[in-house]
Amino acid sequence: MHNLKSKKIVFGISLLGSLATIQHVQADNITLTFHSGLAQSRPEAAQIDRFAQLVKEKSEGELEVEVYHAGALGLKEADMLRILQQGMVDMALLYGEYYTRDAPALASVYAQGAITESSQHTEILSVIRELYDEGFANWDIQIVGGVVAPIFDVGLHCKEPVHTLEELQDKKVRVWSRHLVDTFDLLGISAQVIPQNDMYMALQTGVVDCAYYLSTVAPTVSLQEVTEYEAYLHPWAASPWLFGISEKALSGLNDNQRQALEEAGQEIWEATKESAVDPEREAQARQEREALGITMLPAFSDEDLDTFVTAAWSAWQTMAEESGEDGKRYYNTVTQALSDNQ
Repeated sequence: MHNLKSKKIVFGISLLGSLATIQHVQADNITLTFHSGLAQSRPEAAQIDRFAQLVKEKSEGELEVEVYHAGALGLKEADMLRILQQGMVDMALLYGEYYTRDAPALASVYAQGAITESSQHTEILSVIRELYDEGFANWDIQIVGGVVAPIFDVGLHCKEPVHTLEELQDKKVRVWSRHLVDTFDLLGISAQVIPQNDMYMALQTGVVDCAYYLSTVAPTVSLQEVTEYEAYLHPWAASPWLFGISEKALSGLNDNQRQALEEAGQEIWEATKESAVDPEREAQARQEREALGITMLPAFSDEDLDTFVTAAWSAWQTMAEESGEDGKRYYNTVTQALSDNQ
């Protein structure tokens, strides 16, 4: 009887120890909430989902990332720096040009006209990443990888044949940023910011005559239905989408979880960087647009491209100077890197 009682006590202690261990493991399992403003149909969304999967695998289930696509959490992009800094959400997909209210210098890191050859993008990507890492750190946000966006062709999509800056002089052009409005203004060309969702109607109703747009994905917004001609101008200077985590959330992770998060983010970064520049993809997309009835005009001349780039860099410099000392430093750092790689 005494031995049986002793065995029960030992078993009870062992069971309590096992339960305590299980509870400790469960307590260490963490789920991070991740905000993304992009629609789930976007290719970047698949990369975010892949990131979440890798985090779970690499942490052996200790850490999970729950992704909310298409702004499902009801958070505003313009407020994201403040939201992360306060720890109201754990992680978010960050895009530097969104935060002109709180961190205008971040919009000055990269601008259209920065590159004239797609290969230049990969050569300076590390410089761009370092500046973003620094800028977001000022808001208690750490970058753990991200998605390197594809470098698409940018062209002028018009209702009439246009493939010179001179022919654009009497046209109204749709653009997507204030920097581009200022760039075309320096060239004596009328431009206005029109959201992507309103671009089709603006072309159809004659509000604008041409759209400055990413040619590679033009069919996804049916530009072939409201424009007949296209002329290539330059490659897209695509700012990367970054995975940001608040310092508050990061401080709650153990070493294994933190390592899994960083390794997963870097794996996505390297994979998307590898596929960002793809001449075959661009050539195939061009053929697809021609099959839809678009007339491909000769590209803008080298002389026109030089003129455009000069105006774009001037507008970029002004934008950077207006954003403060950090903006000027970012501009000088990136343009110096570009000049060194020419």
